[in-house]
Amino acid sequence: MPMTIHVHLFATLKQQIGADAVPLELHRGATAGDAVTVLTGKHPELAGLFKKTALAVNCTYIKSDHVLSDGDELALIPPVSGGAPSLDCFQ
Repeated sequence: MPMTIHVHLFATLKQQIGADAVPLELHRGATAGDAVTVLTGKHPELAGLFKKTALAVNCTYIKSDHVLSDGDELALIPPVSGGAPSLDCFQ
């Protein structure tokens, strides 16, 4: 059974896709790393941009092996000059 998460994009990632958030359908048990792989498959222009990207789920920084749940909000935050943007729960 599939699940849907909401991916929030910042800085360069947002500019490459032209949107600050996109829904992403994944299989249950998928990890944040799986989500990045699926997103890169749908948006090849993002390839290579995730090496130093920070990941956060529901306003908590996580590692790529974090298992996602239906409805999670996954933030992909690339390094930016002056520090990372405030998560503010992706608002």
